[in-house]
Amino acid sequence: MAYGFDSSELTPELKAVRDEIEGYARGYGLDFFDTIFEMIDHDQMNAFAAYGGFPVRYPHWRFGMDFDQLSKGYEYGLQKIYEMVINTNPSYAYLMRSNSMVEQKTVMAHVYGHVDFFKNNYWFSKTNRKMLDTMANHAVRIRGMMDRMGQEKVEDFIDRVLALENLIDPYAPFSPTTRVDNRTGAQEAAENAPEPEVGRLKVDRGYMERFINPPEFLEEQRKKAAENAKKELRNPPEPMKDVLLFLLENAPLQTWESDVLAMLRDEAYYFAPQVQTKIMNEGWASYWHSKIMTTKALKASEVIDFCDSHAGTMVSQPGRINPYKIGIELFRDIEDRWDRGAFGKEYDEVEDVEAKYRWNKKLGKGREKIFEVRKVCNDVTFIDQYMTPDFCERQKLYNYGFNRRTNQYEIIDRDFKKVKEKLLFSLTNRGQPFIYVTDGNYQNKGELLLWHKHMGMDLDVKWTKETMRAMAAIWKRPVSLETENESQKKVYSFVPTADGIGDGDFSEKFV
Repeated sequence: MAYGFDSSELTPELKAVRDEIEGYARGYGLDFFDTIFEMIDHDQMNAFAAYGGFPVRYPHWRFGMDFDQLSKGYEYGLQKIYEMVINTNPSYAYLMRSNSMVEQKTVMAHVYGHVDFFKNNYWFSKTNRKMLDTMANHAVRIRGMMDRMGQEKVEDFIDRVLALENLIDPYAPFSPTTRVDNRTGAQEAAENAPEPEVGRLKVDRGYMERFINPPEFLEEQRKKAAENAKKELRNPPEPMKDVLLFLLENAPLQTWESDVLAMLRDEAYYFAPQVQTKIMNEGWASYWHSKIMTTKALKASEVIDFCDSHAGTMVSQPGRINPYKIGIELFRDIEDRWDRGAFGKEYDEVEDVEAKYRWNKKLGKGREKIFEVRKVCNDVTFIDQYMTPDFCERQKLYNYGFNRRTNQYEIIDRDFKKVKEKLLFSLTNRGQPFIYVTDGNYQNKGELLLWHKHMGMDLDVKWTKETMRAMAAIWKRPVSLETENESQKKVYSFVPTADGIGDGDFSEKFV
């Protein structure tokens, strides 16, 4: 294998199994990139997992911390990573040498499901399919910077960027709009430009002027024109969700800092679809490994071992969402409903529970439908469009709360709308606050103003402070953040020390 990691080729037996599983997967209609399987041991698997699935990443303490955590979990028997697959073309997948043959079969079938999803799901369509090479290139470039300027200096800057890596706009790659970059020259030109024409209507007869163009109308138009002119001078003109891009274009960065920020931003966008489709992706891969194994690949002597392994993956706990379980069951539910025709206006208007249970128009469109869903949805639209009250009840999806008196999780709400709302809330924007840049010259002092769009997600003051500290270190000027909840507006501010190294001054005030 490339990138300096030793690996052994698949044994003849595993090659035969791989070809067999691939044939079954293609026979079911899965369409995937060429997939290269590599055998590695548990230390390599933990190292790759710490690197986000890649063999090589830039040096940083976070990867070492993640590796240590994964290694201890494996040694203590708390967790085991059976497989790992990378969204590239060709795709690379890793098999644990210690896996049994049943596990290797299952993993291969699971991997083909993932790669089919990577290739065909819309939300992955803008990702870099050569990211393996890109990651290795990033590692080489950052190591070179560390050699020239010192590891600590470069790593400190990486720390700041990683504190902000979630402040991107996952929908930006799909937007055709082009941003206008406001610079000083544009501002000076606008200030010297003549007053904009008001929307006066043409009048042929003078006595009709005051009726067609009343003074109050003209004054309203002048105000609108002035507001628009002021808005165009603002940088950015509209609230901007891709905070990293704004910093990249406007922060006073050295060349090497711009390079690091650009590289880490690219990596953040590469990983974004994986977060947006976690339930669907794992559900789709689990659906196909289950289908292939139970209908094609299993020998009679392997059934019990497969069931034991599969059940362990699908186990759910109160208060936690298992993406494998929710995903596979929802795909199965969609397939069953579209096979029976249990959807649409006619079905929804039936009130008899027994009639709905027996409903079967034998449409046989289930397989076609799940492939369609796999192509267009992300987790939010998947849950929003296809989760039903019956599905929630069957899967025992309730809202749970921790009872300190009994020291147990207990059901606190069974209402479908509330359960679905809470699940969607946890998935929207990856369960994180909506943060936008609104002004790069706040109070005309060169300070940065952010805006928290309150969508039901409150700010955690501790994390707010750390995020603003990292932001101020990159912006090298004070940073403020506006937030409003229940008509109460609050402004958080962080003023960095003069040298940018100390703690800085964090404050909050109501306005």
